[in-house]
Amino acid sequence: MEYTYNIIDSDASSKLQLQLYLEEYDDLVCAEVDTNASAGLNSILKYNPDLVLINLGEDGMDYFQMVTELNQYMQTLPLIVGYAKTKKYAYNAIKSGFFDYWILPHNEFDIRKTILRLRKLHPKQDTPSTICLKSYKDYRYLDTNNILYLKSDNNTTDFFMKDGSVISAFKTLKSFEEKLPKDFIRVHQSYIINSRYVSRINYGKSICSLNHGKEEDLPFSKTYKDKVDQLKQMLSKTATKALN
Repeated sequence: MEYTYNIIDSDASSKLQLQLYLEEYDDLVCAEVDTNASAGLNSILKYNPDLVLINLGEDGMDYFQMVTELNQYMQTLPLIVGYAKTKKYAYNAIKSGFFDYWILPHNEFDIRKTILRLRKLHPKQDTPSTICLKSYKDYRYLDTNNILYLKSDNNTTDFFMKDGSVISAFKTLKSFEEKLPKDFIRVHQSYIINSRYVSRINYGKSICSLNHGKEEDLPFSKTYKDKVDQLKQMLSKTATKALN
């Protein structure tokens, strides 16, 4: 299982250096990169990452205020790591419950210690590989690894399976969205796809192609473009690691 993270950093060189160090870790996936507290607050609420990395810079107090605001909206906050050129904000970071505090410039050892501590204290558990479709007294269990995509039609959702079968459930697509593993990405008002089977993303035609012995094209909409961007980033990182 993977950890998702957001970076909030207005310094381009610091941001690039951090991203390069984090590329080493296969279980870390970047959800969003922002440059200020306002945009960072919105992205954290939107993506609910496991980890947030913040360059406190000259606007440190804005970020501590952002953390205070997060407590108003989130039941559980992500782990937060702050970093700056000095220890100026270290005390405030401790009071605000930060997971760690780094001194710039970034160094591999500090980052490695934080990631190892993250893994030790918050191990990722494997997501259950089945989903239950309940209808009256009938309980049907589907292996999520064998689901290609879900398609909604009014209040009915069809599960398109790897073996070619189609299984219907009398519930909305949204009712399944939060119950599925993170591999499943909603790309359209009517579609949720299993990222394991995505072989192509065509922005020109607004199509995601799934490969399961044969290739099948499914549309994505502008409303869910941010989800498609997240999917592309996730798949590109995996592909890069496979080539290295």
